[in-house]
Amino acid sequence: MTGASSGPVADPIIDVRDLVKKYGDFAAVSGVSFAVPAGAIFGFLGPNGAGKTTIIKMLTTVLKPTSGAIRINGYDPLRQQRDVRRSFGIVFQDPSLDSELTALENLELHGVLYGIASTARKRRMAELLNLVELWDRRQELVKNFSGGMKRRLEIARALLHEPAIVFLDEPTIGLDPQTRNHIWQYIQTLNQERHVTVFFTTHYMDEADRVAGEVAIIDHGRIVARGTPDAIKAQTQSVTLEDAFIGLTGEAMRMETASSVDRMRTLGKTWGRR
Repeated sequence: MTGASSGPVADPIIDVRDLVKKYGDFAAVSGVSFAVPAGAIFGFLGPNGAGKTTIIKMLTTVLKPTSGAIRINGYDPLRQQRDVRRSFGIVFQDPSLDSELTALENLELHGVLYGIASTARKRRMAELLNLVELWDRRQELVKNFSGGMKRRLEIARALLHEPAIVFLDEPTIGLDPQTRNHIWQYIQTLNQERHVTVFFTTHYMDEADRVAGEVAIIDHGRIVARGTPDAIKAQTQSVTLEDAFIGLTGEAMRMETASSVDRMRTLGKTWGRR
């Protein structure tokens, strides 16, 4: 099984070159290139419809690019899908747990799907549930969990197969400030202690400013800025990353290009073919 310490690990661990995705004449992604070193916390920021979700889908084997090259943990998502999928865990923006199962059963199902041996699976489930402070609630149905508890469980599930990378699509959306802070504490602990590379999106610019070592800002399918949060603020002569973000992407409101149901339907169809 490919994890953080096995398999052909490239440096950078995420390598994207001249990535293009077109739908007919419309280019959702137009020649995007970036690299993420192993062990980094990388923020991928942009307004609704900027191309973030499309790129994440290509990185995680859900969509095929029109052109360009991607390497995830040294693997090609087009030719080595199984190896790529074992290299990452993902926490979706939309809820993806089975609410009629317990916390332990949700993790057990994920572990079985990834072929983790029983002894290792039990050890990892206990370890991760303790990490996210849910061990005492392991036998409780997920439908009784708060939003923050569900997010913590999703993070534990994403890490069960010991991936080298974890993708977080707006992991703290809709959570109160205290819970958001706790979620990021867990994520930073995982990054620091287990050297897991974190690739995340968020609309909370204060989160990106606080936790990301580097960020890329995408708009209209192109990266318009990249660097440390401080460098981007300096580049745009902004006091906050939110001011810099608005300065780079404009003040007009953006509409989502696909509903939550559409996104989950696409993911379900793709992963159902594994």
